[in-house]
Amino acid sequence: MAGGIGTRFWPISRSHFPKQFHDVLGTGKTMLQETADRFNGMIPSENVYVVTSQEFSGIVKEQLPYLKDYQILCEPQRRNTAPCIAYAAYKISKINPKATLVVVPSDHVILKTETYQQKIKIALEAAKEQVLVTLGILPTRPDTGYGYIQYQPNDSSDVFNVKTFTEKPNIELAEAFLDSGDYVWNAGMFIFSVKTFKKELEKHQSRLAEQFEEGMSIYYSENENEFIRKVYTVCKNISVDVGIMEKSKDVKVVLADIGWSDLGTWKSLYEIQDKDHNGNVVDANALIYNTNNTIVKTSPEKLVVISGLKDFIVVENQNVLMICPKDKEQDVKQFVEDASALGEEFS
Repeated sequence: MAGGIGTRFWPISRSHFPKQFHDVLGTGKTMLQETADRFNGMIPSENVYVVTSQEFSGIVKEQLPYLKDYQILCEPQRRNTAPCIAYAAYKISKINPKATLVVVPSDHVILKTETYQQKIKIALEAAKEQVLVTLGILPTRPDTGYGYIQYQPNDSSDVFNVKTFTEKPNIELAEAFLDSGDYVWNAGMFIFSVKTFKKELEKHQSRLAEQFEEGMSIYYSENENEFIRKVYTVCKNISVDVGIMEKSKDVKVVLADIGWSDLGTWKSLYEIQDKDHNGNVVDANALIYNTNNTIVKTSPEKLVVISGLKDFIVVENQNVLMICPKDKEQDVKQFVEDASALGEEFS
């Protein structure tokens, strides 16, 4: 899934070039490329499909040049994750009705690749039972920015029945979840057969299922884009979590400690990066004085001089420089809104 615009990661993430297409971690690869590379040796390149916004298809092709055009699924509008996954599931089922899907976001960080691959293999095995499977991240703090999954403890070391889903709780509830020991973070990664997914979609989102089923004779043809344009004009805007996962009685979770971050904010990037002796994360040509616990990411073409900051975000990209306290990073959405009012070149 590579169609989002990552607003909270502005000004690096822009509406015309969002964060999944950037080398955010300085590894020499973009987040999209890192996501695809995690499946090397597990999934053949011809089985990799990317669902993205129509405007990003060229970027996807450039960054993953081995993909054929039919492997890049272009959404004409953003309609959340349920239509996104439905599009891929129905299209893939046309050529392989026995396929099993691994659905992952393209803009997440996973530091423990080998462990991740092991957990995916466990989830693929669990999906043979005709159930929906998700990865649950072992929580390290009572974070209010993530959804939570409650699971039923048993003798298994990896796979558990899901009891409930909870979207972004308040801090008191998040602390209670952490104390209980039977909650994990919802990472938005799913594993299931196309047969199971279609069955659950028909049960819980029947109209959505009907809309994508109508294209079974059209997928992989020259009329596919026009068909999808019409479907997205009328289909429901709903997440797969709300539309299916929370309603299904057949959901399992694989517990995973994989060095995961959704990299949703600058603070989350700060937390996973190596820091200097003053707690700073610096990716810049910079002179830093009397500054602590601050993240600096600017163009190497400019010398940046910083003095006297503590717990700040300093980020430059193209024509925008943002300086913001870390504890005010939720204001970034407002910054983007106000910048957009000044002109498209700032959004």
